Amino acid sequence: MKKKRGLACGIQEFKKDVILTPIFVIGEVAFDVLIPMMMAKLLDLGVNAGNVGNIWRYGILLVVMALVALAFGALSGRFAARAATGFSRNLRREMYRNVQQFSFSNIDKFSTAGIITRLTTDVTNVQMAFQMVIRIAVRCPIMLICAWVLTFVISPKLALVFLVVIPILAVGLLLVMKGAHPVFTRVFKKYDRLNSVVQENLLGIRVVKSFVREEHEKEKFGAVSREIYQDFSKAERIIAFNAPLMQVCVYGCMLLVSWLGAKMVVGGTLTTGELTSMFSYIMMILMSLMMLSMVLVMIIMARASADRITELLNEQTDLKNGAHPVREVKDGSVDFEHVSFSYAGDPGKECLKEVELHIASGETVGILGGTGTSKTTLVQLIPRLYDATEGSVKVGGVDVRDYDMESLREQVAMVLQKNELFSGTIRENLHWGNEHASDEELARVCRLAQADSFIREFPDGYDTYIEQGGSNVSGGQKQRLCIARALLKKPKILILDDSTSAVDTKTDAMIRRAFREEIPDTTKFIIAQRISSIEDADKILVMDGGKISAMGTHEQLLESCGIYREIYESQTKGGEDHE
Repeated sequence: MKKKRGLACGIQEFKKDVILTPIFVIGEVAFDVLIPMMMAKLLDLGVNAGNVGNIWRYGILLVVMALVALAFGALSGRFAARAATGFSRNLRREMYRNVQQFSFSNIDKFSTAGIITRLTTDVTNVQMAFQMVIRIAVRCPIMLICAWVLTFVISPKLALVFLVVIPILAVGLLLVMKGAHPVFTRVFKKYDRLNSVVQENLLGIRVVKSFVREEHEKEKFGAVSREIYQDFSKAERIIAFNAPLMQVCVYGCMLLVSWLGAKMVVGGTLTTGELTSMFSYIMMILMSLMMLSMVLVMIIMARASADRITELLNEQTDLKNGAHPVREVKDGSVDFEHVSFSYAGDPGKECLKEVELHIASGETVGILGGTGTSKTTLVQLIPRLYDATEGSVKVGGVDVRDYDMESLREQVAMVLQKNELFSGTIRENLHWGNEHASDEELARVCRLAQADSFIREFPDGYDTYIEQGGSNVSGGQKQRLCIARALLKKPKILILDDSTSAVDTKTDAMIRRAFREEIPDTTKFIIAQRISSIEDADKILVMDGGKISAMGTHEQLLESCGIYREIYESQTKGGEDHE
């Protein structure tokens, strides 16, 4: 309900424009439908009667009425455009704000590409439909009714012709809408796939080129494009029935009115001017019907987009604060009590199983395990990026579900496996950790992360511009900047998810020594593939199959854990061979 109220407020902001648009449209229509009547008088009372005074009088009135109609049309267009663009801006803003509240599981549900399509293509479709509804969908019915009433005033017999046409058009348009809507619903989902392919290709363009896979990527893009083309072609074929149906009705009406009207003019029951105005009203009525059919086609497309937008707006994050959230994290102690977790929420598909773990504040915990052993999943439960399916995770002795999420995450700094730098200077990226940090604080955390030295080698130092995604710095430099950014938060818990994999062993050792000396009270979780990165940890966890298969110090695990000993020997032997 909150999302709907927010959307209503967005429309409310442009209430004046939404109201004024149809008012000016009605004024425009009023003068448009009176012009043919005035033209009839000009012909009958001026031209045919040979009265120059009437020609001037009605001619001037025609010009004035046309100018007023033009002014009303321009004003209605201006207010309609302002209302529609403002509405789409607010709609996009509400969607983006809602996305910012999403948990990782909500993002996984829609996919990044799907959210982008909804924020761009779908909003544009709804914007165009909204503008047409408040202008054309108001203008056309009013013009149709007024023009038909005036044709009835001129000749009731000729006016009855339109009563035959309208039901035929209504049935035809209904069938078109029924056939095209499911196709448009399907095609917008394929747009999501297309955006996903493009996004994946551009982000991994270096890998694509290094493996010479351009042709494969072209084929993948082409396959999705063909599917979209086929669906759009099918939808357009259905909509194309609208044009011949309209043309049959238009020409049929003109032929009937011409035949009947000519007989009436010869019989003296209809004047030439009235017949001329009848033709003008025919065109108004039929053009109104054609425009209405275009609006309906646009609404068919917009309806599919509106459903997708509504789905995103109504999506509620599955992570929420409790009624009385705790806002202070006492210390960095972490307890996992019989924790199991499944991304699907299905106990039969658990990736973490019955984890029991107790970490004292200030301890350093190393986590080791093969790919797919849920190392990252384990640490993501600490800042409540996901909620445990069973059991509880406690930080500072309090269940993470009882914390205010913002307060909890302020005290848990996490350098993700795929952490990102954003376009902007190094200084601006570091300020994500603390926007009020001084230059001295920035330099201090960068020294801890072994980043200060290479930053100062850049010509612009801390004002060096970082391209999107950090593409103009090396992998190791990027990791060190991300670690510095996390340290700037002064967290009680620091999580490094394989965050020193791109740095050399010497730099890795210097970072770990700085952590021991400078932030001894911070609890540190270090996921690593190199045993050298975690061998001096207070506790080392060996993950296997979503469980903690072994736990202890480096020396204890060498004696008691076969998996750990095997990894250690393979790494040290490899090092000796290399030497």
